[in-house]
Amino acid sequence: MMKHEALIDRLAQTHTLTLAEYEVLVAGQTPALAAYAAQRADALRRAVYGTDVYVRGLIEVSSVCRNDCYYCGLRRSNAACERYTLTDAQILECCEAGYGYGFRTFVLQGGEGVFTAAHVCALVREIKARWPDCAVTLSLGEYPTADYAAMRAAGADRYLLRHETADPAHYARLHPAGMSFENRMRCLRDLKALGFQTGCGFMVGSPGHTPQTLAQDLKFVETFQPEMCGIGPFLPQKDTPMGKEPPGSAEQTLYLLSLLRLIRPNLLLPATTALGTAAQDGRERGILAGANVVMPNLSPVEVREKYALYDGKICTGEESAQCRDCLARRMEAIGFRIVTARGDIRQ
Repeated sequence: MMKHEALIDRLAQTHTLTLAEYEVLVAGQTPALAAYAAQRADALRRAVYGTDVYVRGLIEVSSVCRNDCYYCGLRRSNAACERYTLTDAQILECCEAGYGYGFRTFVLQGGEGVFTAAHVCALVREIKARWPDCAVTLSLGEYPTADYAAMRAAGADRYLLRHETADPAHYARLHPAGMSFENRMRCLRDLKALGFQTGCGFMVGSPGHTPQTLAQDLKFVETFQPEMCGIGPFLPQKDTPMGKEPPGSAEQTLYLLSLLRLIRPNLLLPATTALGTAAQDGRERGILAGANVVMPNLSPVEVREKYALYDGKICTGEESAQCRDCLARRMEAIGFRIVTARGDIRQ
């Protein structure tokens, strides 16, 4: 135990470990070690962000996807998935409602290949024209370099592209042959080079994950230095090839959140909906473990159940105002406060 605590202390001070040391920390998780890591992570997060929790308005723009990832309910081969695509007018209505609730970041997330770059650029320009004090985050998958450049020029501030796993062999286990680990990495490098606040992220406990693959994820975050990192437990979706696999662990996810905070103290780190689905108090515990972002759903209520990445997703029936107020109360109950701000990374 003392050896593991010493590694935690060194990570908190230097923000770097070897791949082998990360693997030791992942494999050595115990409740006591996780509590110690959370304590160190909480102190670092408070030093940068205090008790502020940034809120992002999530708009799930489409359940259509060209990809066929083995774990995702939106995969194109899933005939049971109800498909929809919001109109621009619907998306702007979500933004307008969210602005009234105090949201100053809108996250447009959806399946890949639905929106052309020109369509995305037009939408971003319209949002920025109507709400110039807001940030726009895109999470729409892989595009050519020139398309990303056009989106950045149109005014998009941030881009989330979860790498899912930093292990190429594990990536191949989760995705069909048409998807390329190398291209995913190319996209992330492009986004960073273009000046986006760039977010990566991975699933915890996806089929085939080992302490070694999770160590590779931690080392990748350390070396890539994203502004944002979204992680959540693998949650099976019944209509996918991995629908009968066991879910990932909320406890392991919380522990890894703490390690990510130690790796980069100013990281924008969400307590995700998947974590809140895996454990009833998952988002609160995520904040206590070192996270500092929550993402209530602004999507129209009538489409939320159709955006079925995994089974059992929470908050599918709540109005946007309910989601926001519920999260505010949950954060206040543990001594944190939701803040009305764009919530950019602090240096």
